[in-house]
Amino acid sequence: MIIPIFIPHEGCPHRCLFCNQHRISGWSKPVTPETVQAEIAAWLGRRCASGRSETQAAFYGGSFTALPRARQKELLLAARPFLESGQLRSLRLSTRPDCMDAEQADFLKAHGVATVELGAQSMNDAVLTAAGRGHDAAATEQAAAVLRQAGLETGIQLLIGLPGDSRASLRRTVGRVITLRPDFVRLYPLLVVKNSGLADLHAQGRYTPLSVAKAVLLTAFMKERFEQAGIRVIRTGLQAGEELESSLLAGPWHPAFGELVSSRLLLRQTRRLLAQAKSETVRLRVNPRDQSAFRGLKSANIDRLRQLGLWRRIILVNDPEQKRGNVRLLQA
Repeated sequence: MIIPIFIPHEGCPHRCLFCNQHRISGWSKPVTPETVQAEIAAWLGRRCASGRSETQAAFYGGSFTALPRARQKELLLAARPFLESGQLRSLRLSTRPDCMDAEQADFLKAHGVATVELGAQSMNDAVLTAAGRGHDAAATEQAAAVLRQAGLETGIQLLIGLPGDSRASLRRTVGRVITLRPDFVRLYPLLVVKNSGLADLHAQGRYTPLSVAKAVLLTAFMKERFEQAGIRVIRTGLQAGEELESSLLAGPWHPAFGELVSSRLLLRQTRRLLAQAKSETVRLRVNPRDQSAFRGLKSANIDRLRQLGLWRRIILVNDPEQKRGNVRLLQA
C-alpha cells in the first residue's frame, strides 16, 4: 500500500504547460510535519483494517528534490517515527530528472527513501520544450543512472498526447526508456484541466487532445512493449476523484481507463492465440479477476470476437493460477 501525501507544485521551478496539481491531486492545504503524520496515521488505521503489511508513504505532486534541503529534511523526518516503529517499510517520492545527483540520492537513501519516480513525461527534446518542462531527455538518462548506482528503486512517469508528440516519437520514447531499465513506469494520457497553459491553447483551438479510443490504443502499445522488456507498468491513467473530474475541460478521461487498456491487450492476445491454434475449438484460460477486462466494457470484446466469427471457437476457463493480464490457450 502506498500512502500519498501531496505537496502540490512545491519545489517546481517551472509551471509546465499541462499542470495544475491543486486540481489534479485535490489537495490544497499547507503541508506541515503534523499534516504528514496525521495523514500517515489515518491511512495506517485503514491498512490495519484491510490486513495489509507492506506500506510506503509517498510525497507526490511537487518536485521533491528541488525543495530546499531543510524542507526536504523536515518532511522526511516527519515520517521517521513510522519507519522506526516498522509501520512503514520505506518512503518514496516523485521529482524532476534535472534535480537529481549522487549527493542528493545518498541523502534520500539515508532518510529512509527507497523509491524515486522521475517525471520524465517524454524522451523527445522538442516535445519537452513545447511542454515547458525546462529539462531535456539527457537529464532523465543521467538521473536514472544516478538512482541505479545508489541502489534506489526507480520509476519513470510518461505522458501520452503531449503537444508535438506523434506515434513515431512516442515509439522512440518507449525505446529510450527501456534502455534505462527502470523498475517500473506509470503511463498517463494527457488531460486538459482548468487554469493550465494547456487549457489556454485548447480554448484557442491550438491543441486537440486525444480521443479515449486513441489514448487506449497508444497506452496499450506502450504497456505491451514495457512488459515484454520486463518492466512493470504499475498504473495507466489518473485516479478518479471529484476534484479532477470537476476541473476537467477535455481529453481522454474515463474512470476505468486502466481496464480499457487491459481489455485491449487481452483481445489482442486472444486473436493471436486463435490465429495460432490448429483445432477449431480452443480453451482459453484467464484469471477470474480478469473476467471483466477479458469481456470488455459492455462486452465489447465479446462482440468483436463474434463479428470476426471467433467467439464460437472459444471455451473460457477460469484459472486462479493464471498470470494476471494474460490469456493461456490449451487446445481442446
